[in-house]
Amino acid sequence: TWHGSYGCYHTGGQDVVNAMGLLKPDAMTFHWEFTLGTERVLEHIENMGFPALGQNIFDAEWDEPAENFEPYTWFERGGAKIAVIGQAFPYMPIANPGWMFPEYSFGIRDERMQEMVDEVRGMGAELVVCLSHNGFDVDKQMASIVSGIDVILSGHTHDALPEPALVGETIIVASGSNGKFVSRVDLDVRDGRMMGFRHKLIPIFSDVITPDPEVAALIDEQRAPYADQLSEVIGKTDSLLYRRGNFNGTWDDLICDALISERDADIALSPGVRWGPSILPGQDITREDIWNVTSMTYGQAYRTEMTGEFLHVVLEDVADNLFNPDPYYQQGGDMVRTGGLGYRIDITKPQGSRITEMTLLKTGEKIDPAKTYQIAGWASVNEGTEGPQIWDVVESHIRKQGTVSVSPNNSVAVVGA
Repeated sequence: TWHGSYGCYHTGGQDVVNAMGLLKPDAMTFHWEFTLGTERVLEHIENMGFPALGQNIFDAEWDEPAENFEPYTWFERGGAKIAVIGQAFPYMPIANPGWMFPEYSFGIRDERMQEMVDEVRGMGAELVVCLSHNGFDVDKQMASIVSGIDVILSGHTHDALPEPALVGETIIVASGSNGKFVSRVDLDVRDGRMMGFRHKLIPIFSDVITPDPEVAALIDEQRAPYADQLSEVIGKTDSLLYRRGNFNGTWDDLICDALISERDADIALSPGVRWGPSILPGQDITREDIWNVTSMTYGQAYRTEMTGEFLHVVLEDVADNLFNPDPYYQQGGDMVRTGGLGYRIDITKPQGSRITEMTLLKTGEKIDPAKTYQIAGWASVNEGTEGPQIWDVVESHIRKQGTVSVSPNNSVAVVGA
């Protein structure tokens, strides 16, 4: 994805696009790329040399399929005629700043997906593959509604499945994130339909694989202008820094600590994104490490006031994005991370009743619905958000600490999981 690193931020995604040019993928679909803004996305897809797919990317003004994004493309493998249909992240203007790409609307659009499947079948497709960024649960739901899809290559929720999930006659393959796995799927296609498959989820051990010289040289070239900034040591960690728990991760705890101390806040909120590698205890923390978990085009660290009642509404709203019983109302990712705040969540309850026992940790007092609290956060989707960039906030905090140690976080009590 054209997102999530120091180099990508400073080149507007060009470094990743250059690398993709050597990797030569057959096709791609979209999510974070749109946070570069419409103009930059269109510039990249015009020059990248492989199909940009999204059957659910529509012109927002006319509510018609967007002309810059093809719904599907064709391949022939092993004598079989294969159609690949693209499905971009459906909740883009909700989960990300819609003002960065106002020309487009998204949505699941499973009725149009069915039309596209029927269309390619009518054109002789023996195998239909959906290249999807829906997220795993949404893909399962879509597979139960749309008939005729043989394989869904599922992205967004970073799940790594040792075996494909089977929904009706559709297999769903999820291969994790951050280059940790590659899936190989061998399909038996006869008489115009998929008769069977073999699958392997293959772990990638980068220290035992010889890098491709051409790709390695390009990566070095792209990183060279920023080598000094990337490698600068900001501090050290005594704790394992990771991001992937459903309710908290130590990287996010550290980010929340930085927001509270640097922005003089009572409570910190950090988005429940899943991207970013881990750091082992005893390792140095470089500037690159910080950017790997914070880099985005709307990273301003805001400071605002919220009443206890409004804070409860925020938590309930995010929780419903994750735990709504209808997968089509789930947006993927994890629960918003909180610093300075404890609460209890019962995921079996309906929206509005899941979050209880909200507590201000520094005093132990219950959150008062009528009282106002100082809140710091980042990654607001609102246009015009002001504040220092989150990576600068975190860097300043780590420099002051020298060596960071993140205490176990038991502030969220989960019921019903």
